[in-house]
Amino acid sequence: MRTLFLRALGVIYLVAFVSLWLQIHGLVGSHGILPVSDLMGAARSYFDAQQIGIDRYRLLPTFAWMSSSDAALTMQCIVGTAAAALVVAGILTGPCLVVLWALYLSLCVAGQDFLGFQWDTLLTEAGALAILFAPWEWRLRPTASSSVSPIALWLLRWLGFRLMVQSGAVKLLSGDPSWRDLTALTVHYQTQPLPTWLAWYAHQLPGWWQTMSCAVMFAIELGAPWLLFAGRRPRAIGALAVIALQVLILLTGNYTFFNWLAIALFLLWFEDKTLAQPSPLFARRRDLVPAIAAAIVVPVSVAQFAATIGWQPVVLAPGLAAAEWLSPLRSLNTYGLFAVMTTTRHEIVIEGSNDGASWQAYEFPHKPGDVMRRPAFVAPYQPRLDWQMWFAALGTPRDQSFFAPFLKRLLEGSPDVLRLLKTNPFPNAPPHLIRAELYDYRFTTWAERRATGAWWVRTQIGEYVPPISLR
Repeated sequence: MRTLFLRALGVIYLVAFVSLWLQIHGLVGSHGILPVSDLMGAARSYFDAQQIGIDRYRLLPTFAWMSSSDAALTMQCIVGTAAAALVVAGILTGPCLVVLWALYLSLCVAGQDFLGFQWDTLLTEAGALAILFAPWEWRLRPTASSSVSPIALWLLRWLGFRLMVQSGAVKLLSGDPSWRDLTALTVHYQTQPLPTWLAWYAHQLPGWWQTMSCAVMFAIELGAPWLLFAGRRPRAIGALAVIALQVLILLTGNYTFFNWLAIALFLLWFEDKTLAQPSPLFARRRDLVPAIAAAIVVPVSVAQFAATIGWQPVVLAPGLAAAEWLSPLRSLNTYGLFAVMTTTRHEIVIEGSNDGASWQAYEFPHKPGDVMRRPAFVAPYQPRLDWQMWFAALGTPRDQSFFAPFLKRLLEGSPDVLRLLKTNPFPNAPPHLIRAELYDYRFTTWAERRATGAWWVRTQIGEYVPPISLR
């Protein structure tokens, strides 16, 4: 399973870097929405004022310290893509994983709002632990099993355990009534960020089915992971349950590479009968670094989890302090999506005009807009601007630092930003005015879809941002 996991991790890294390569200039390039050069300029001023020297590189770990140019961003994506391809091919796996971890961490910092998702931190953490698990040889050889550290293997299994248990726990601990009365799935399929077309059909299922599905989900997230400690066969059953849940989730929602990475982690729960027993001396050398890592990861992650459930005894204080110190490295994290279920779906429609009377809408590649357009499968690729627009609709324009700069780039007609969109209604010159309208969206019923062919019904709520211009 080690070989399969490492190659799968290489594929996930490959998708992540190629995805960023296609979007990075529009997101944080020099003419993008949140230029990383602005971030680094502000960081230098702040650290200089606070007289923070070398520690600034821990607090903001990114290669953008050396250069924040568009060429430097592109080069990081290119090198990451090449290193990921080598991991998939089984060449220099260990060294390439070090390069991938460092580059992805760097781009997560440079990406600001656009790379702050839980799957980004999960990939960074899994990538760091995989360095301990991978062979440091020219070729990845499945038969060379004596170099596998059981400590590194169990650290990766522990990550999968934490991921699932925390995902279930935060839902119940949030106090959200829709999770506690098992009705969350009656709205989830239509309110999640980027549903697939299968989500429309899942939404039509009767209420009793949604309640049962929610109960099964909790049983898997909160129960199956404990089979990790129950022996080989129960552990395999737990892994199969989690993998089945992840497949169902990825069929109805576009959560980028998150589900695929979770599946890869749980592949390691199956017993690998090819593991050989090395000599005691070799085993001690092989397990030294993983043992040091375990001495950090286990107490810190236990302290983090205890804090999420509101239990913070004094004995866990050192673990929480270590977690805070390590947090900039994004390699030891807490998890849990949808702690509070979103019960309604608001969408922002951005429109441009040259006269203030006739308005034309910008269409995004994958987020709901045109009610006639069928929701698509896009994962494991992540359209990061589409995702941020979902979060923006949950609050006000001031809640999202990217939104005002995004509108400004549209008024400027930035080619890099416009490439992030599906359609540009002003191909010859940018509009004089931009506004944002807020709509409520819901899936159509069977009858509505038969009558109109539409996938969505939308109702205008009101103004999100009034008409603005560059002046």
